[in-house]
Amino acid sequence: MKRLEVGCWKLEVRSVLLFSIFYLLSSIFYSSFAQETQKKTQPLTRILFVFDGSQSMFGQWQSGMKIDVAKKMMSELLDSLQTVPNIELALRCYGHQSQYISSSQRDCKDTKLEVPFYKNNITAIKNKINSLTPKGTTPIAYSLEQTGNDFPKCDDCRNIIILITDGIEECDGDPCAVSAALQKNGIVLKPFVIGVGLDSDIMKQFDCVGNYYDASNEKTFKTVLNVVISQALNNTTAQVNLLDIYSKPTETNVNMSFYDMFSGKLKYNFIHTINNRGNPDTLIIDPLPTYKIVVHTIPEVSKDSVKLTPGKHTIIGIDAPQGDLELKAGGASEYKNLQCIVRKQGEMPTLNVQEFSQKEKYIVGKYDLEILSLPRTYISNVDISQSHTTTVTIPAPGRANILKNTAGYGGVYLEENNKLTLVYNLKLENIQENLVLQPGRYRAIFRPKNSKESEYTIEKPFTITSGSSEVIKLY
Repeated sequence: MKRLEVGCWKLEVRSVLLFSIFYLLSSIFYSSFAQETQKKTQPLTRILFVFDGSQSMFGQWQSGMKIDVAKKMMSELLDSLQTVPNIELALRCYGHQSQYISSSQRDCKDTKLEVPFYKNNITAIKNKINSLTPKGTTPIAYSLEQTGNDFPKCDDCRNIIILITDGIEECDGDPCAVSAALQKNGIVLKPFVIGVGLDSDIMKQFDCVGNYYDASNEKTFKTVLNVVISQALNNTTAQVNLLDIYSKPTETNVNMSFYDMFSGKLKYNFIHTINNRGNPDTLIIDPLPTYKIVVHTIPEVSKDSVKLTPGKHTIIGIDAPQGDLELKAGGASEYKNLQCIVRKQGEMPTLNVQEFSQKEKYIVGKYDLEILSLPRTYISNVDISQSHTTTVTIPAPGRANILKNTAGYGGVYLEENNKLTLVYNLKLENIQENLVLQPGRYRAIFRPKNSKESEYTIEKPFTITSGSSEVIKLY
């Protein structure tokens, strides 16, 4: 019998151990899975190549014609993209359909989406590029304008244009204005422009179109292609330093919104974090847009025109010095859910509605408070200082029990300096009302509903002290 009990005990211990190990492994797996699922999925990157097929691409360039060098380099690049995940490619060409005759006889609408976006279309793009024969003019602005229709609708895609050209606009269009409109409307990110053997004077004309890269020779053309693709596909790192009044990055735990400056589109939300090394946490974000960063402090602070350098860690400093405001009611308070309107000193817009018995952070400065007590309590020039808790305390209230023997009209008034200020309108049909009032002298004024003469008005003065309870009979 004892041997059986010992055997059962061993079996029970073994079962407990196995269950504990299973539970531990399950917890680790679930924790890892939960962390992974919380990470944001990367959006689909769609790259549209806008390729120059104009007559000038027949020009000699080191080892051969520009068009042949471009075809070779593009073919090698496209081969390297075969295994890259989460991208789609497309090809638009221009200047390749209508023969250039003269400056007065040229086709300024010679552009076509030759290969639209779809998966596994790299072979189709290569075949189309290799079959191009340069013919016509250079309608860059019109071609860029048409790209607005090339990207199928997508709520979470990075749309990128890579323009490869050996010349400037020849059809009196404005590529800069078209590019700005595409970005402002949120259709594309800032385009890349690769200039094939352009003079320095011509290069400057593309600065407003997009991120310009000069391919002055075959070697740099290949390098530039790879650099542009790397920037188009890869995110970069940044950190936001929320600075206190001493310019130290000590502020944290507040949401930051990143907006595209051109389109106004919200790109990211990050709740600022100080990592376990005591530094602001590293963010992994798209380096292509120019950002406006809004930090949702009270009041919010922001920084415009933030640019990141692809492949380089960027540190962004934003002044956000804060202190705490704590609101209290003295004594054993009768208040429940008492709130306070907080405004910047001398300004009317509401910054925040703060609950009593809670702390809130505010940017360092002076504030005006409107406490929603009866009567309302106004406190001006409340100073919030760096890393300090400013405590505002109002007196504990008392209670006024208002009794009527009939429905009627009336109100409760604060009496100060021989002047009455309305505090509360009595409810017409209520026979009894219980009010929580700040300490002070009051007057209840009432006239029964059925009394049609003003001389039946009843006045009852009374005083409220902290913690007191007064009964006011209006009959």
